[in-house]
Amino acid sequence: MLARMTGVTGSLGERDAADLDGLALPDGGTIPRLAALLERCGGAVPLLVEIKARGRAVMPVCTVVARDLAAWRGAPVAIMSFNPLVLHWFGQRSPQMVRGLVVTQQRKGAMRGMIARALALWLGKPDFLACDIRDLPSPFATRARAKGRPVLTWTVRSEDERARAAVHADQIIFEKPHD
Repeated sequence: MLARMTGVTGSLGERDAADLDGLALPDGGTIPRLAALLERCGGAVPLLVEIKARGRAVMPVCTVVARDLAAWRGAPVAIMSFNPLVLHWFGQRSPQMVRGLVVTQQRKGAMRGMIARALALWLGKPDFLACDIRDLPSPFATRARAKGRPVLTWTVRSEDERARAAVHADQIIFEKPHD
């Protein structure tokens, strides 16, 4: 998970905070801690915080994120995750927190994807969905929007994807293309 932004292989969870503090981002800066990012935003920037958590052990990362967000009195914030247990955790402990389920159909069969999404929706009870742009248009996203559930799309990298997202999603998550 670190390779895309730092060029270093491995996952975030395999490293301690001091090690992460030393990794460089493409702009030459370092990975900011959530509390530092919130302070830097100064309450003037709405934030969408994606929590990357695999498996069932979501409590440690959710607890730290919730602590930092509770101390922040600023612009609106929402969390999102592929892991419906993250959404469930926040739903139980911070029900006012806006929660989004990140979904993709990539590398999944139609039936497996349908069952996984249904279970994730039931468990996570998301306020919005964040769908992979490669999956749009999709009946799943169309049904969600028809029911009033906002659909965001990620990660938009081209003008063609932007145009498709503008038709099939309510908001776009961009990634600046590499030159």
